[in-house]
Amino acid sequence: MKSSNISETELGQLIGTKNIFDATSGNVSEEKWNSFRDDFVNGRKGTLTFNIGEVVDTICYEPVADTGWELVVMIRESVIHDQIREISEKSLATNRRQILFLLVLAFLFSTILFYLIRRVAKEKLDEEKENIEVFKNMANTDSMTGVRNKHAYMETESQLNSRIREGTLDKLALVACDINGLKYINDTKGHAAGDKLIKDASSLICDIFSHGSVYRTGGDEFVVLLQGKGYDTRDEVIAAFNRQVEENIKKDEVVVSVGYATLQPKDEQVHDLFERADHMMYDRKKN
Repeated sequence: MKSSNISETELGQLIGTKNIFDATSGNVSEEKWNSFRDDFVNGRKGTLTFNIGEVVDTICYEPVADTGWELVVMIRESVIHDQIREISEKSLATNRRQILFLLVLAFLFSTILFYLIRRVAKEKLDEEKENIEVFKNMANTDSMTGVRNKHAYMETESQLNSRIREGTLDKLALVACDINGLKYINDTKGHAAGDKLIKDASSLICDIFSHGSVYRTGGDEFVVLLQGKGYDTRDEVIAAFNRQVEENIKKDEVVVSVGYATLQPKDEQVHDLFERADHMMYDRKKN
């Protein structure tokens, strides 16, 4: 039986024109060779693996029905390994590219996600800070006049007391203010008129004590704290305030009595100033 090489590839030591039985004889055991030959004679399919030196070849054969032909394919193991290795290398390269692509994609996604989370967190934090500031302002603001309320005054008083005890505060003036005739206006003209009087008094105090911190500490009571420029110009400003009050008395407009005191070495707390200023204010009110 002759074999015909239709693949036009190198067959190694099995030359295409050589009888296939002669070519394989001596390269396999006699038992395997006889079985191989019987398969051809009886038209059976099978395989035969043999070594020629370090080369491992496998013959696969299959009878072609109704032709008397036997289809024989010889597969060289090294070729298979080369093909598998090539496929594996291509697959590995492809997998590496896919993994790199996925890593880049994951990095971009995580970066965008981090940016979005950080942005949302910052917006949320800013919103919370704004809400806190709004609530704090509401808690420290007098709803009728818009100036700081008694709660704000007490907070400031506490902070100033700490500085007095530490000896870090040496310039502070306190002005105690009281609206004249508020009870009379409420009783005779109603609370709406009384509210207007309080607002007018607040505007008068804020306009003249523009460099001070104004607090409404009671129904008809205000306190002004003067530091910095407000402290340095206190005498001129208080004189201007009293002149305006005198003008208002003539025009039957809002009248506010004031008394003031400055921080002295013997003072231990802001209330010491308030008592002196309050005492002066009531003395002036009587007059």
